[in-house]
Amino acid sequence: MMEPATDLTVDELAARAGVTVRTIRFYSTRGLLPPPEIGPRRVGRYGPDHLSRLALIEELQHQGLTLSAIERYLEQLPPDLSAQDLAIHRALVASWIPDKAEDATREQLERRVGRALTEEDVDRLAAMSVLVRTDDPRVFRVDPGLLHLGTRLLDVPIALETILAARGVVIEHTRAAARELSRLFKDEVWEPNRHGGPDDEELARMKSLSAHMQPMVVQALVTAFQRSMKQELRESFGREGDRGRREGPEG
Repeated sequence: MMEPATDLTVDELAARAGVTVRTIRFYSTRGLLPPPEIGPRRVGRYGPDHLSRLALIEELQHQGLTLSAIERYLEQLPPDLSAQDLAIHRALVASWIPDKAEDATREQLERRVGRALTEEDVDRLAAMSVLVRTDDPRVFRVDPGLLHLGTRLLDVPIALETILAARGVVIEHTRAAARELSRLFKDEVWEPNRHGGPDDEELARMKSLSAHMQPMVVQALVTAFQRSMKQELRESFGREGDRGRREGPEG
C-alpha cells in the first residue's frame, strides 16, 4: 500500500510537486497554501492537501489565470476539502486545457509519485490513460493532469475493470455536459454579439470570457457531483442500514 505524503519537508514537497522551494514559499505568503504543521526543531511538515493544492494551482496557471484570479478561485472552495477532493478539482480543470503529455523516465515518474512502481502499477496507470509506453522501455509519455489522481487509485481496493467502467461513465456524462454548456455559451454570449465574422478583438474577448468561466463551471460541476453522490449513497446504504437494524437479533 502507498503511504500517504503526511510528513514532507518543504524540499520533499517541492520534489513531489515539481516546483521550487522558492515557489512554495511565495505561494504561502500569498495565502495560496495553508501553513505547515510545525514539528520538532520547528521544521515545517507538509501533507497531501498541500501537494494536491499545488497541483491545482499549476492547472489554473496553465489556464492562463493570474495569481489574483487563482486566489479568488481557491477562496471559493470549502475550507475542509480533502486531498482527494482537490485532486478531483485538478483533474476537472485539466480537462479544459489542451492535452499535454510529458516524457518521463521511470526514475522521474517514481520521484513525482513518491513511490516505487511495480509492473502491475504501470499496467494500471496505462489502462487509466495516465501514461503510455513508448518505443524506449525506459521512457513513458505521462499526462501530468491525471498522474496524482491515477496514483491514488492504484491502492483503491476495487478491480481495475470497475475503475475503467467508472471512468467511462464520467467521460460520457461530462462530455454531454460540456456539449450543452458550450451550446448555451454560444447561444447566449457568442451569437448575439456576432455581426458577420468575428474580428480578432472580438475573438480574443470571447476566449478570455470562456477561460474565466471555466473554473467556475468546474467548481459547479464538482459541487453538484459531490451532493448527488452523497444523496445516492445516503439513499442506497441508508436503506440497507435501516433494514439491518430492523432485522437484527432480538435482545
